[in-house]
Amino acid sequence: MPRPFVRVAATAVAAAALIALAGCGGTPTPTPTPTPTQTPTGDGELKIGTLFPSSGGVAFIGPAQVAGVNAAVREINAAGGVNGKPVVVVNRDSGDASTQKAEESFTDLVAQGADVVIGPSSSVLSQRLLAPAAEADIPLISPAATYPQLTALDTENIFFRTIPAYPHQAIVLADLFLDREIASVAIVYRDDDLGSSLSAALAAALEGTEVALESVEVAPDANAEALAAAVATVKDAAPDAVVLATPDNGDQTKALITQLSAAGFGGAKLWLTSQNLADYSQALPAGLLNGVNGLIEGAEADAAFQAKIKQEDPGVLDFRYAAEAYDATVLAALAAVLAGDDGGASIARMLGAASVDGIKCTSFGECIDVLRTQTDIDYDGLSGSTNLDAQGDPQRGTYAVVAYNAENKYGRKALVVG
Repeated sequence: MPRPFVRVAATAVAAAALIALAGCGGTPTPTPTPTPTQTPTGDGELKIGTLFPSSGGVAFIGPAQVAGVNAAVREINAAGGVNGKPVVVVNRDSGDASTQKAEESFTDLVAQGADVVIGPSSSVLSQRLLAPAAEADIPLISPAATYPQLTALDTENIFFRTIPAYPHQAIVLADLFLDREIASVAIVYRDDDLGSSLSAALAAALEGTEVALESVEVAPDANAEALAAAVATVKDAAPDAVVLATPDNGDQTKALITQLSAAGFGGAKLWLTSQNLADYSQALPAGLLNGVNGLIEGAEADAAFQAKIKQEDPGVLDFRYAAEAYDATVLAALAAVLAGDDGGASIARMLGAASVDGIKCTSFGECIDVLRTQTDIDYDGLSGSTNLDAQGDPQRGTYAVVAYNAENKYGRKALVVG
């Protein structure tokens, strides 16, 4: 069921809070005070829970996201809080998909009175928490979960994200191919939710252009003979570029990289996607990926934002997804302001309205200033344009274009938005 966009003006409760934020030294500009369209469900204090990994195999990505949320809360509270009260944050460990830690931590956040949860980072854990979140009426806003099927599985309108879904990168790939005057492309994709979604999205993005596309499917359990046949199909098509859409850096991916390179489609002709982009320095012969391109979603943290993250946690070394976590927090707070209510249902109802089609603002404080005289805002954050569609997915995304060196390690070359 599509998530309805509901745009309503700030309630009387929110208006009173905004007037208080206007400060001393003169009469504040009046704010509209229309009648609320829904009975408030919160307790007056916005409590944000986080679910990021501090244990398990992906614990290295957790600290930056926790710090991103904490940095946003610090700035929200410095601007007066939400609806007249400081925001409270409760951080909990999601673990990884091999344990039930995420479910245990979510249950604890419910008991703690969380109104909204920022996280999890993992698509698998996000899927597992859809039902508990719906039951508790607590929206999840993930800064990192990219699986496309989450949108369809979210039948209760409870899941949102500030990172684009995996197939969205097809739009950026198409733009890059057109800019580089690439006349023909082949996509080798695994026949699963991820691979199929990117293949379909790339076909749609290239439709109406002069770029020819050859789609080559491989089964999840494809044997060596089947993989060789797929590479032979690519060779017969003789494309200028090849996109590899496999879900990880496992044996199938490594075999396809090796065989495509041997067939003349390595180096700058080969494009990896965000799911199979990895450090292959220990997994493949040196130099095999030299010049290979790739895309990875997510904004790059500039020096000023890195300093904010370091203020929250001096030990952070990897800043990936910090901007998306920060923006998720600001959007949740703004949704609560627009609703005049910190309840989970109200936040879910107003997240879209906080992100699209209003007057542009780039921080919580700036958006609050806008709301002193206007009823409609459009928050664009550190991760870029956060415009959420009716399913709670960003309509645009920021990506890093990367290239591999002779050590089979990749480095960022440029940022693109699409």
